[in-house]
Amino acid sequence: MTARTSLTIVLAAGEGTRMRSSLPKVLNPVAGRSLLAHVLSAAPHGERDRLAVVIGPDHQAVGDEAKRVRADATTFIQAQRLGTAHAVLAAREVLAEGADDVLVAFGDTPLISAETFTRLREPLRGGSSLVVLGFRAADPTGYGRLVVQNGELVAIREQADASEDELNITLCNAGVMAIDGKIALDVLGKIGNANAKGEYYLTDAVGIVRDLGLTASVIETGEDEVRGINTKAQLAEAETVMQTRLRQAAMAAGVTLIAPETVYLATDTMFGKDVVIEPFVVIGPGVSIGDGAVIHSFSHLADARIGAKAQVGPYARLRPGTSLGDGAKIGNFVETKAAQIDAGAKVNHLTYIGDAHIGASANIGAGTITCNYDGFDKHKTEIGAGAFIGSNSSLVAPVKIGAGAYVGSGSVITKDVPDDALAVERNDQRLKDGWAKRFRDAKSRHRKPKAH
Repeated sequence: MTARTSLTIVLAAGEGTRMRSSLPKVLNPVAGRSLLAHVLSAAPHGERDRLAVVIGPDHQAVGDEAKRVRADATTFIQAQRLGTAHAVLAAREVLAEGADDVLVAFGDTPLISAETFTRLREPLRGGSSLVVLGFRAADPTGYGRLVVQNGELVAIREQADASEDELNITLCNAGVMAIDGKIALDVLGKIGNANAKGEYYLTDAVGIVRDLGLTASVIETGEDEVRGINTKAQLAEAETVMQTRLRQAAMAAGVTLIAPETVYLATDTMFGKDVVIEPFVVIGPGVSIGDGAVIHSFSHLADARIGAKAQVGPYARLRPGTSLGDGAKIGNFVETKAAQIDAGAKVNHLTYIGDAHIGASANIGAGTITCNYDGFDKHKTEIGAGAFIGSNSSLVAPVKIGAGAYVGSGSVITKDVPDDALAVERNDQRLKDGWAKRFRDAKSRHRKPKAH
């Protein structure tokens, strides 16, 4: 049987005024990914699936994010905010092109899963013309109640219009919906605005479908999955739920999280086997960690690749563009950025490595700084395999340290160092016998007694 086609319309035009932010609501992040990106990633995507995103008139950044996440996304502008059904009809052009299943979702529900989108479509195959996603609310106050009779959805009753019996219903409307594509435009076109706000509500589609003699139904999911994000407090709650999911998935895959509740992951974090993450580690987007690697406490990683059996931290910061080879080590109070650190190399203490390539088994002493910025441009430092950089050295880029070369402690290196050479750049040490005693004696003779 030929697979059904789908059109998912994601509503992302809201201002999000309760977020108290200049950032469009759906661009706020959860686990290193925007709210919108979570929803678009979960929505059906295949050769027979299409995606439309409805945005506000001044929210080009939202459209750009949609295209970044899903190149197949088409954006439509809702010029006036006149309700959810009005927002869906902003995508009338693509609706008119037809699809077997039309799905409507919201860009501020980052916890919704791909599995739920799949389940939402199943009743359409079985003869339902409209499917609403519901959840059992711990506190249903404020939610529309789903009135079900004999297994069919007969109404979505808003709290203000609900009878006493209906107010006791805990099955609530999540807002997400699937409609048979053959009737979607007809149903949406019949929704009116004869209500107190003069808006067009998608929930009215249930009554219209039943008036047509067709069937509406409900599928249920957990309350967490359909959390809408309208405030920073709700954003924090969603982060908590997502982090719990990510931690559980990591541990199920064999990652050791010594204190899971203190570790923060990104949605795209990738782990090999036998990885150990110590307490109080933050992992941002774009990080992969190889087999047997250990990330010690209080380390922060973003857009970095960690090789097998490598070690990071404690108190290390790996910034974007860092690549750590197998068995390499980044120690305490080390920062790296745009740095390739090859297998077995060690950067153990109090060091900044930026815009650099460090060869295999090189040893970078404590307090070494790659001076990569001249006030206008970044420059590269290259350190060959097996090189040894003495403590408290400054490598002024662009500069190359050859394979096996040594740099003496305290040196400021501004010229290339050949393979296996020694470079030392510092003044000769001077000794003055007895100077310290003479200094103390002189100070003592001239010191005034302290007042008591």
